[in-house]
Amino acid sequence: MDSLHETGSSTFTPAAAPLQQYHALYVINESGPKIKSIIGNITNVLKDPRLKGKLFIELLAFGDGIEMLLKANNYEALLQPLLDKGVVFVQCINTLTGRGISQEELYPFVQYVPSANGEIILRQYEGWAIVKP
Repeated sequence: MDSLHETGSSTFTPAAAPLQQYHALYVINESGPKIKSIIGNITNVLKDPRLKGKLFIELLAFGDGIEMLLKANNYEALLQPLLDKGVVFVQCINTLTGRGISQEELYPFVQYVPSANGEIILRQYEGWAIVKP
């Protein structure tokens, strides 16, 4: 076994962040408790000193994840601190069309992509970390 990975070994070294910039696509397609969970995950990673000032985050909602971005559900107070830190909120247009929801029902800061799966595929090929907590 590699000495850096031995159980109980004191030689563990956390990952370093030598690059100038990192990109992460957080994906949510569930409602309910998952919404607060993903907000907490993003809040925590933005506090990671290794990534401070180097991390660009896109949060992609589709399917039931649209619940996070609907004005009627009152998540704006939880989303605003992330928005202030540069997180980009993106909604799948296929979900809007399939559910008969207009863009006016979502927060004005929401951006749009034609399909969530297309966005995931393209971002992965661009080298982004894909995170689905």
